[in-house]
Amino acid sequence: PRHKCGNQKSCPQNYFAFKIISGAANVVGPSICFNDIILMSSVKNNIGRGLNIALVNGTNGELLTTDSFDMYSG
Repeated sequence: PRHKCGNQKSCPQNYFAFKIISGAANVVGPSICFNDIILMSSVKNNIGRGLNIALVNGTNGELLTTDSFDMYSG
């Protein structure tokens, strides 16, 4: 069976599924999947160099905002 965000098993009821994939240099970009919805990815063109963060409402799973912080340039 297919599980949310491509995880190996389903989450318990009343829990959100998520998967965070780190990038590989400039070859493969990072991605963030939350409850079977891709929040950030190179395809959506909303990732950046450094830390990529998605702020999600923990009660209803609504995406509030996304941003990236370039740790290299300061």
